[in-house]
Amino acid sequence: MNHLLDNLLVGAVLLLSLGYALAKLGPRTLRQRMLEHLSRMLESAPAGFRLGRVAQRLAAASGKTQAACGGCDNCGSENSPPKVSAEISVPVGKIGRRA
Repeated sequence: MNHLLDNLLVGAVLLLSLGYALAKLGPRTLRQRMLEHLSRMLESAPAGFRLGRVAQRLAAASGKTQAACGGCDNCGSENSPPKVSAEISVPVGKIGRRA
């Protein structure tokens, strides 16, 4: 019995590591499809397991419910940050000599 349990645990860990490698190293569209599919599977689970929140988070992570920037669904420019110059100018008269 221990031999069967050991093989089952090793197989499960190998499958998890393969899924992780595909999610991190695979193309982004594959990752999004995997998250969508997993969220749909969790949504179809019985309510007693209470996996609704996890399914919603996975659906949001898949990118289907987010805006173009992934933010607040408000793509207006009403609260745009002020433009800041990357260059800093210091007057020459304020530069002192070091002794």
